[in-house]
Amino acid sequence: MGRTEDSWGLAPGEALTPELTVMRRLGGGSSYEAWLAFDELTFAPVVVKVLRPSKVGDERAHAALEREAVALAAVNHPVVVRGLRHTSTGPRPHLVLEQADGPRLSTLVRRHGPLQEQQYLPLALDVASVLHYLRHVGYVHLDIKPSNIIMGAPARVIDLSVARPVTEAAALRTPIGTDAYMAPEQCDPGRLGGPTPASDVWGLGATLFEAISGEKPFGSGEGFPQLTGRAPALGRRVPDEVRGVVAAALDPNPGLRPTPAQIAHALQPVLGRQPAARLTYKVR
Repeated sequence: MGRTEDSWGLAPGEALTPELTVMRRLGGGSSYEAWLAFDELTFAPVVVKVLRPSKVGDERAHAALEREAVALAAVNHPVVVRGLRHTSTGPRPHLVLEQADGPRLSTLVRRHGPLQEQQYLPLALDVASVLHYLRHVGYVHLDIKPSNIIMGAPARVIDLSVARPVTEAAALRTPIGTDAYMAPEQCDPGRLGGPTPASDVWGLGATLFEAISGEKPFGSGEGFPQLTGRAPALGRRVPDEVRGVVAAALDPNPGLRPTPAQIAHALQPVLGRQPAARLTYKVR
């Protein structure tokens, strides 16, 4: 792999660090790239988020890496991918994460269309359990979306790179998150107040809408249409309880959205009515 971009350009078998051997590149963001690597310390495959070459001397990028490491240490939940260790020193500052098997929800919907009830109901319960726990430890994820969910049994929530303690989230005055899945108060925190745990409930509602319908609730256009309108109702083929939960989670008023526990209580009986399904996912 040549260095044709702001990348470390490593080939399979090369050392990312003395303990980490590259297997393949997974992707990345503006400040980091993600690699699947074999870890000599855990003696297992791991995911490594490493600052891009241009960001190694960037204080803000280092602060974001540290913030994610702190968040991962605070959020110890079986549905959240664990942080294993990190370093901000050396030539390649990085964060080592547990590897979770399975495709991202966004990939699954893009390739195969809407999920079945036997798929999206366990997903909803798994993510609701994470959001309930985040409230308990005083964190807001701020980026619940299909590409941050690995489908499996259980599903796994990834990427705490923008997560904040509740008090810091409430103090935000600039939008943070991914446009199509941001609650109105995330889109315009200066006018509507900063994000709260209810903002993550919105993210779950938008994620479920897409998993069920195959479409984003507010489309893929520019701007923040969620500031001026409501999401359309899901079709009648969807159980009433599910349609009600998604509509309530996408309420413009954060005070009227259900808690994660209320979502779980509403959906658990619906899951109980579903026939058992054998679901197999392949990583591609």
